[in-house]
Amino acid sequence: MRNPVILFAIATLLPVPFLVLAAFLGGIYGWIAVIYLTVFAFFLDQLNSTFSPRSTVHDQQPDPDHLLMALGGVHFVLLILAIWAVSGGTGLGIGARALVFVGFGLYFGQVSNPAAHELIHRTNRAQFTLGKFIFSSLLFGHHTSAHRLVHHVHVATPDDPNSAAFGDSFYAFAPRAWIGSFVAGWRAETQLRKQSSGGILHPYVIYAGGAVLGLICGALIGGWAGVFAYVALAAYATMQLLMSDYVQHYGLIRWQDADGKTQAVSPRHSWNAPHRFSARLMLNAPRHSDHHAHPLRRFPELLLDGDMPMLPYSLPVMGFLALFPRRWRAVMDPRVAEQTSSDITPE
Repeated sequence: MRNPVILFAIATLLPVPFLVLAAFLGGIYGWIAVIYLTVFAFFLDQLNSTFSPRSTVHDQQPDPDHLLMALGGVHFVLLILAIWAVSGGTGLGIGARALVFVGFGLYFGQVSNPAAHELIHRTNRAQFTLGKFIFSSLLFGHHTSAHRLVHHVHVATPDDPNSAAFGDSFYAFAPRAWIGSFVAGWRAETQLRKQSSGGILHPYVIYAGGAVLGLICGALIGGWAGVFAYVALAAYATMQLLMSDYVQHYGLIRWQDADGKTQAVSPRHSWNAPHRFSARLMLNAPRHSDHHAHPLRRFPELLLDGDMPMLPYSLPVMGFLALFPRRWRAVMDPRVAEQTSSDITPE
């Protein structure tokens, strides 16, 4: 019987042994990992990009949350190994270290980030905490608060720092989104603390503590070179997460009526992609509309519908395209105009 959870596991875990070997031996193993996460993923997406409305999960299949927990454990092992290798601790040359940096950075951006994202939406405390620690280890802990309390509430409005407005370039969006989400998440969490009975540690203290601990670990692993490698890897992974936000909400708007009431969130307020391999690699992150409609729905169960806005290429390809603003706007602006005009009703 076809088992989609196993397919997610294969897609996300297959590059791990090559990354480990690349950290110690460099050479062909680093190239295999990078090619798997880029070229191989692109061509598999081209071969298997037909519309598939659902990944059906049956009761007898493995619990997908077990995969998330495994990916969380793998993340921390790989992060330590990546810092050690990139800082020169395993004896690799400059070229091999650069290739290892790209390979590990791609993995943290395309696998660790989606796993953490899934975990912070879990009601199980241990799973939520693991997701929070993954984001904190990538110096982006505040995303745990901002994503749930700000992005999901204010998506596709000016009140959401992580929704890119029409005409924004990624280069203008990224710093504004990082800083804006940090501030908005702080305010949302502080407001929750005021409404509670008190005595609850502010999550931003945990995020800051996780960042400091990570920097200390980087220093212990490789001195100043280890700190630099750690910060660079975290920045690369975070850039990919911000790129996903940019691509998946670019230009889409929740309109306001004459009374100032904002339109309810609908599937039309996120861009999606039907490409199956990159979806499995990123735990169905490209099925973004259904995630916003059902944040607690587990990743193998997310739906695609023909009425949802669809990207012309896979999410990783669109992320690469967004690095070139003029080309990005030539491809996306007409689609945004068509989508937003069709979303306006007589009311």
